[in-house]
Amino acid sequence: MFKRYSEKQVKALVQRLKEEYSAAVARQQEICRELKEENRILRSRLSVLEGQRGEVSEALMRAVAEGERIKNDSVKEAAEESKELELLAEKCRILCTRLLEKYPDEEDCADFKVFTDSLYARLGMEGGEEEEDTGFRMEDVLDPKQPLDLEELCRGLDLMGDDEE
Repeated sequence: MFKRYSEKQVKALVQRLKEEYSAAVARQQEICRELKEENRILRSRLSVLEGQRGEVSEALMRAVAEGERIKNDSVKEAAEESKELELLAEKCRILCTRLLEKYPDEEDCADFKVFTDSLYARLGMEGGEEEEDTGFRMEDVLDPKQPLDLEELCRGLDLMGDDEE
């Protein structure tokens, strides 16, 4: 039943197991060294990437701040230009009024009046010649108080013929 081993066989078995375990341990140690080296490389790469991420984050924050500054400057500049145009339009209106009072029958004065009125209209200012009332108001289209009926609007502007035939 039980097989008995000789001392020589036991020593050979122990030696074989020792060699196998030594080889297995050596493989594991080599794998461990490789993993440690890979870990070291990855840690250094991570450190570099974290530094770059910080730099990118700072650059983005600077870009956003610069964008806001440019936007604010543009708004200020547009407001200043708009104000200058309004002042110019007002000076044109005053000059036109004076010219029409002094030279009511001159064609150039009438042309200047048309220019002044169109300038006021383009700037959306009051004081120019009243526009013809077509029943169409752009404000009602851009900011409607009630749902728009485009068919009725087009008919009212004579843009669409009646479909009654």
